[in-house]
Amino acid sequence: MDEIKDSANLYSTQSFDMDLFANVSPDMICIAGYDGFFKKVNPAVLRTLGYTQEELFSKPINDFVYMADKVATIESRESVKRAIPLINFENRYVTKSGEIIWLSWTSIGIEEQQLVFAIAKNITHNKLLEQDRHALLTTLTTTNNELKQLAYTTAHDLRSPVSNLLSIFGMLEAEKVDNPDVVELINILKQSTENLRDTLNNYIDILIQKKSLNIQVSPVSFSESLRTIQTSLNSLLLDTKTNIFADFADEDVIVFNKAHLESIFLNLISNSIKYAKPNTYPQINIRSRKVNGIVTLIFKDDGIGLDMEKVRGRIFGFNQTFHDNKDSKGIGLYLVYNHLINLGGHIDIDSRVNEGTTFTITFKKAI
Repeated sequence: MDEIKDSANLYSTQSFDMDLFANVSPDMICIAGYDGFFKKVNPAVLRTLGYTQEELFSKPINDFVYMADKVATIESRESVKRAIPLINFENRYVTKSGEIIWLSWTSIGIEEQQLVFAIAKNITHNKLLEQDRHALLTTLTTTNNELKQLAYTTAHDLRSPVSNLLSIFGMLEAEKVDNPDVVELINILKQSTENLRDTLNNYIDILIQKKSLNIQVSPVSFSESLRTIQTSLNSLLLDTKTNIFADFADEDVIVFNKAHLESIFLNLISNSIKYAKPNTYPQINIRSRKVNGIVTLIFKDDGIGLDMEKVRGRIFGFNQTFHDNKDSKGIGLYLVYNHLINLGGHIDIDSRVNEGTTFTITFKKAI
């Protein structure tokens, strides 16, 4: 204890060399007069601005300030003269080489001595990063708006030929067709076209809702949504002899967006068929579960699966593909993920090579 006291007493008797501190500081430290001239600067000021001490002292400070910031700098200096401390004031200076740099100042005025004490940090690097980030955000915003407009235009323009197809089906008189297989085919085509029309209408509604940041939700049925998608994929399901086993006894109705739920079923079923094991008929199991008021949907297939160690973290990314399949676009799972995230849900995946894939979808708990 006595040694600690002795050390403290020794430290208190030593004078602190402020000049040494100023000389080694990487920050710009300076003293300026109320007349607007530098009076004293540390080496960091000379290194940063590139001027000699004589050059800095020979001109008003504002002569070194970037033209666009001169007025703001004068106003800030007047505030300091009125005993208002200046904290994190940013302006630009022009170096001797002509480079423009950003500085962040903290200053305080001493009226009795007509002096301003100031410290500045060179924040040029941060400003450049900020500019790059702003440019990137501007580009992304522009691209996003263009994509939304393209999606809206595509959905809108496709409605016309779909309506024409429905008109043609309306003119067909099924009772005059002798072949029952043809009648069934016509009915399937008509139903699929009607579903396509409804889907396009839903997409347009969703785009409008997203524009206003308000996605409409309502009670929707798992079983009804699945039936709609099975009808739309009827030919594909028949051709691939896909078996879908669904059990929604635990919970069939959730509060969600109808178009989003149908899109989730559509993309997951399509993926299961697309990535089925060769020479096998796809088997898909879908069941709901409700625990403590939280509804989950378990979607399982027996397809070729994924090596999770290789693809983890990229599963739901945009334009991510993991198999050599010419039909793979890397959009389906991206849409599924965003449908859920946008409405407070979550999705997990468990997959093994040649053992299939299981998706566990958790919906936001209804309030």
